[in-house]
Amino acid sequence: MLNSINTVSKESLAKLTYILFILIAIVTILVYSEDYAIPFIVALIIWFIIHELRENFQMIPWVRKNIPIWLQSMIAFFVIAIVIVSIINMVYYNVSILYESLDHYLANFQIVLLKLNKTFGMDVATRVNDYWGQYDIAALAGSAINYTTSLFGNGFLILIYVVFLLVEESIFPLKLKAFYPEGEDQEKKQNLFYKMDQNIGRYLRLKSLVSFITGLLSYIALVIIGVEAALFWAFLIFLLNFIPTVGSLIATLFPALFAVFQMAELAPFVYIIISVGTVQIIVGNIIEPKLMGNSLNMSSIVVLLSLTIWGAMWGVMGMVLSVPITVLMMIVFEEIPSLRFIAVALSEKGQLSDPISRPRSKKLEEENKKSL
Repeated sequence: MLNSINTVSKESLAKLTYILFILIAIVTILVYSEDYAIPFIVALIIWFIIHELRENFQMIPWVRKNIPIWLQSMIAFFVIAIVIVSIINMVYYNVSILYESLDHYLANFQIVLLKLNKTFGMDVATRVNDYWGQYDIAALAGSAINYTTSLFGNGFLILIYVVFLLVEESIFPLKLKAFYPEGEDQEKKQNLFYKMDQNIGRYLRLKSLVSFITGLLSYIALVIIGVEAALFWAFLIFLLNFIPTVGSLIATLFPALFAVFQMAELAPFVYIIISVGTVQIIVGNIIEPKLMGNSLNMSSIVVLLSLTIWGAMWGVMGMVLSVPITVLMMIVFEEIPSLRFIAVALSEKGQLSDPISRPRSKKLEEENKKSL
């Protein structure tokens, strides 16, 4: 009896050791492969968006009957490519304009500091300048532009990844049949990928809608207040809204602080905090919960931990991608008996999400591919 207990303990310890070693290896690979992994994951998310657009196309009977799947994918791909190129041009143009006016904004900031001196009766300007004197603001702004340029410079690589994912999608069912000849195993794996597709697609669709509403209302508020490059700040709010919890706070502070540099007044800062902050509160606490519900089945503390971990490994892009990556991990862990306990620990109420079966109508894609 004692020997059997010792054997079980050794097996459990060995299993835990293997898991830790694998986890350390995976984290190390992810950290050092950041320049290649992030573009691929972004491409994967774009593929999910293309898949969603294609499904919307198929809701139109004429399109479903007359346009083949590959052409629907190409149309969706070009729509996404045009959107990405437009965003890159808009961001680069606005950031360049802001950088050219940097001296003007710094001079306005000094005016604000002098006003604070009179308001509080103390030398605020000297203390702030001594603090900021440790940093080269122009160099920081230049590095921010370089980071943005390098980030969007991966756009070509991302588009190449997307093309290959679309090509791979057409032959993946054949590989799946080769991997799992048994019909039951094949159906389980199809349901697994379908569940990933539905959960990530739903999250991206609803989160994009919520972020678009937030960005649009914030843009209106910024235009009314008179903030320069309002479209750029609205896009930044849209993008940062994908970062759970802290994204909305950061998104509100950026245009509010910029307004101080632009207008040399503190009042616009308060106006933006109140107006954009109200938008964030209403959308984030009323509209988003009603749309999203508990579809992610993810604990709040897990959202924060995933935000911290992926942010530490991949920076801002890791924060943006933290939720989709964690959702994919949870779905995979659910299907592996030895790792199912991790999915339970990550879940919202200790319950695994309901299984999703691939509907028969989805097989229309395979029939269309055979008919090409």
